[in-house]
Amino acid sequence: MPRMDTLRRTVSHFSARAVLAAAGLCLAPILAVPAAAQAGTEAEQAAPHRPRIGLVLGGGGARGAAHVGVLEVLERLRVPVDCVAGTSMGALVAGAWAAGLAPDDMRRELAKADWNDMFQDNPDYADLNYRNKQLSRRYLPGSETGIRGLETMAPPGVVSGQKIKLFFNHLVRADSGERELQNLPLQVSMIATDIGTGERVVLREGSVTQAMRASMSVPGLMAPLDYRGRKLVDGGLVDNLPIAEVRERCKAEVVIAVNVGSRPLAPEKIGGLLSIAEQAIALLTEQNVQASLALLRPADVFIEPELGSITSSDFARHAEAAQRGREAAETLAPRLQLLALDEAAYARWRKSVAVGERAAPTVDEVQIAELDRVNPAVVQRYVSLGSGDPLDTSTLNRDLLRVYGDGWYQSVDYTLLDQRGRKVLRLLPVEKSWGPDYVRLGVHLESSLSQGSSFELRGAYQKTWLNPLGGELLATAALGTTTGLGVELHQPLDAAQRVFVAGKATYWRERKDYFYVEQRIAEYRRASAGGEISAGLNFSLLGQARLGWRETRITNELETGVDIAELLNGGRTTRSGGWLLALDLDQFDRLYFPRRGWAVNAGLYGNERDDYSRLDLQAQAAWPWQSWVLGTRASWVDSPQGQLPFNEAGELGGFLNLSAYARGQLVGDGVAYGHVRAERIIGNLPLGLRGDMRLGMALEAGRVARPFTVQKRDGWLNSLTLYLGGETPLGPVYVGLGGGSGGAANAYLFIGTP
Repeated sequence: MPRMDTLRRTVSHFSARAVLAAAGLCLAPILAVPAAAQAGTEAEQAAPHRPRIGLVLGGGGARGAAHVGVLEVLERLRVPVDCVAGTSMGALVAGAWAAGLAPDDMRRELAKADWNDMFQDNPDYADLNYRNKQLSRRYLPGSETGIRGLETMAPPGVVSGQKIKLFFNHLVRADSGERELQNLPLQVSMIATDIGTGERVVLREGSVTQAMRASMSVPGLMAPLDYRGRKLVDGGLVDNLPIAEVRERCKAEVVIAVNVGSRPLAPEKIGGLLSIAEQAIALLTEQNVQASLALLRPADVFIEPELGSITSSDFARHAEAAQRGREAAETLAPRLQLLALDEAAYARWRKSVAVGERAAPTVDEVQIAELDRVNPAVVQRYVSLGSGDPLDTSTLNRDLLRVYGDGWYQSVDYTLLDQRGRKVLRLLPVEKSWGPDYVRLGVHLESSLSQGSSFELRGAYQKTWLNPLGGELLATAALGTTTGLGVELHQPLDAAQRVFVAGKATYWRERKDYFYVEQRIAEYRRASAGGEISAGLNFSLLGQARLGWRETRITNELETGVDIAELLNGGRTTRSGGWLLALDLDQFDRLYFPRRGWAVNAGLYGNERDDYSRLDLQAQAAWPWQSWVLGTRASWVDSPQGQLPFNEAGELGGFLNLSAYARGQLVGDGVAYGHVRAERIIGNLPLGLRGDMRLGMALEAGRVARPFTVQKRDGWLNSLTLYLGGETPLGPVYVGLGGGSGGAANAYLFIGTP
């Protein structure tokens, strides 16, 4: 390190005398090379004696926003650049700048980007098809594991980079045609790492956005990019500050190098597994950065912004990072000024590296790249752009995210082709390499003051694309307080999957408590076996309607307490069979703890054997207000015909279902419930995880019109609930406390899928 400190002092504080001498040498005609070797930009030809300048933008995640501030200073001082090399976030800034995005525009784009959302591949929950919404409720999306024969294959990263790639497309205006590195007026190099061999890969040609994507693929977080037979990841592993590249690429005589990398953690901050992994990557990066810094010469300019506590994942602090970069470059303005051009010469240089503006074209044809399993019609159903429409990237990106949300692809991209003067929009969905069959898991842990603890581990085997229309088979199992098996078949009847038939058979056992005067006096083991067949209609992404027939047999076996089953309506065993009609609409933006949206569920079941029917209605809504989320839910269960048996009665009790009471404590025929809630957002989960943490309060009211149990109080009951919770990789997590009518009270801890 003493040697490093000496180097930095030499670079940063080189005497004015030495600087002028070095500059003089660089400008001296005796260093001129043959004209053939000097062929380059118009600016070089207009000012043949200026030194060739290479710009190096290092990797550092969110800290790389500092590069934008450095570019602002270079433009203000009129410093030309002959080539630029970037790694990771430096590659993003280099590519966008070389493709024509000015630094001030770059600032605005970084400000508009929702980075937390960008590291979530799926669209908003509202833009998932309804079948995927059903799977998300029961199983953890992050648990998906591919099955091929007897081999299991995990996804190659936490995120595939779907939204990130579309953001890159936007930055370089790929809607007006793909930008190619070799065709940019300014020479650009991007550094990646071959994760298979550990080799340093320099990308000088091919898609600009693909090169950005490769250079930013942090191992483990983002899936590697498959590129020309290689699997490419973040170039910071091998060359985070590619000084050698600009020396080679444009024979740079002066290098302006900007280092924004994070320093390794102090020993006392290393403890858990994550910090050890972070430290390992930091050490690898620091070693190659030190090797690059050793290549600096006295005439070079080394800029290292003071980024302090800004971490590689602090994208929300992009404006602060950019300002720190600007300040660091301004500090070295006297040295940078020596490289500046006069206004006329700089204008010629700017013209030589300018990227021509191209208006968004009119689409003559939309094509879908060939797919192995997926029917192209299910891709086409989301695409609203057609022949003769102007290319609108905001609409196109929305549509491609909806395609991706079907769950069958590892990426969905596009390119604009010019085929004999016709503009062809080619959609590029890439099917998952770890499909087409999957194992999914879910976990449910719950503890309450009134009923103790319960747990459930769920598993499912999903077999997709059984036929060209997209038939699916889902085999399920659960073990724990609730135990059971099931099998479901879902078969679309048309290529766009608007109409479908479905069937399922299930068997499960669960604990059922019986309360008398608000005291638990019996615990039953309820066993349910049943089957259902239905036909349905999908309303695009809004929801679905189903009409079908259901058969069910329910048996209650006493585990402990007083056996009162024969006293209840329906007795110990009930059999039912009849038609059903269901309507489910869901437009929430998130599955758990939504910020906005609504949902409506309605169901009508008519038992032909016992001459009764059951009506279920539920409506929910949420909307944001400053740093709060306001929400409401109302539900009603009733029997339009006859009387419901105990096994199919409506229930109140449990978290946000009259929280002061135990789950299923209040049972009856004719159950109404409603609540209003306010949730204060108190924090966000780390980058790559969707969700936030909230402190909430709910005012609840419920009523059982025809109770099956003796209650202390009749009429409307109320509850006030306080809770702390949020969405995590394991599903929702919350702790809550409810108090209600007559001193009823309960406390909750919940982790996992409901």
